[in-house]
Amino acid sequence: MKDKNLHIRMSLKRHDKLKSYAQSKEKTITQLVEDWVDRLPNTEIRDSSSTSIPYQPNG
Repeated sequence: MKDKNLHIRMSLKRHDKLKSYAQSKEKTITQLVEDWVDRLPNTEIRDSSSTSIPYQPNG
């Protein structure tokens, strides 16, 4: 499996909070992000041209 890099921008305050949380869980930030991604539901990539999107006035 080939690894990919992910670059995100966030405030120093958020980064410090994330780093502190990772340290408290004895994990790296990478491990936290990977754990979060692993909890996302699986989705299929399909042709959406024939799929209508429901109207969501507040969303």
